[in-house]
Amino acid sequence: MINQTIRVGFVGAGANTRKHHIPKLRAQPGVELVAVANRTKESGERVAREFEIPRVYDDWRDLVRAPDVDAVCIGTWPYVHCAITLAALDAGKHVLCEARMAMDAAEARRMLEGARRAPHLITQLVPAPNTLEVDATLQRLVAESYVGEVLAVEIRAIQGRFVDPAEALHWRQDATVSGVNVMSMGIWYEALTRWLPPASRVMAVTKTAVPRRRDTGGAWHDVRIPDHVDILATLVGGAVANLRFSAVTALAPPSEVWIFGTDGTLRLEVDARRLSGGRRGERELREIPIPAERRIGWRVEEEFVSALRGHEKVTRTTFEDGVRYMEFTDAVARSAESGRAIDVAEL
Repeated sequence: MINQTIRVGFVGAGANTRKHHIPKLRAQPGVELVAVANRTKESGERVAREFEIPRVYDDWRDLVRAPDVDAVCIGTWPYVHCAITLAALDAGKHVLCEARMAMDAAEARRMLEGARRAPHLITQLVPAPNTLEVDATLQRLVAESYVGEVLAVEIRAIQGRFVDPAEALHWRQDATVSGVNVMSMGIWYEALTRWLPPASRVMAVTKTAVPRRRDTGGAWHDVRIPDHVDILATLVGGAVANLRFSAVTALAPPSEVWIFGTDGTLRLEVDARRLSGGRRGERELREIPIPAERRIGWRVEEEFVSALRGHEKVTRTTFEDGVRYMEFTDAVARSAESGRAIDVAEL
């Protein structure tokens, strides 16, 4: 598709799709937005009017089968990511799929198998965005042994505020549409594996602050997705990771990452996108400047189109990476449910 027009259809047009995927795909040279299928025909028509997309479908299957759609951007909740991805690949369409990859690791593996059966098609997952600007520098520092042998890792990812028992059930708290995904846990694990080896074993404890909530229609639901999780993990190679993800730790310090090694320490202040470090013999951390050209940031849609043109390979994020974070997510869920340590499945 080096010189051809790339015609994109959208299945699901939630906030991230409207903020990023639709306008940023449209901004790529030689890309045409041709169709949308949202949760309802009415909501699809609103999106079509807003972004001047010419065709609206009642059923996403019709969009996937449409002969004038070359690539499908999937912006739904996770519960249909697998079905839409497999149908699109079977129909010969390239796929850009919103994160999280799937409901669980089994679905994620099916998606990966489908992609491997169609190696001529491009598949990409929307990446974890919160560390994109610092990833290249962190990768370089770890690879160059700035910290020496990595001994321990700490991640505190805080979305904390005081609990509101009257608040309606959010879709991320609904396991029937979100699966085993928990808050930003998968996003942070994806980021961690960009710098360090994956986890081989996990032990998790979770807390659900409000066990039952009403949906927007007033019906009651049991909440099976926790509001807080603490994880102890062993990484491949022997380092220990202490990970906390919480939506209930109100007034806690901002999210941050620490990497401790035999010869140095690195700290990432997430909101400030600031990296600092110190090495053996130094008495305090000092900021590590990150040149503007290394703060790559968000280029999801550009990377997808560039891969379709044959100019680069997808790196943020591959289906292999997605399976890895879904296997970790499954292991955390099984550990929390069983009360014991769980080995993380391998690809």
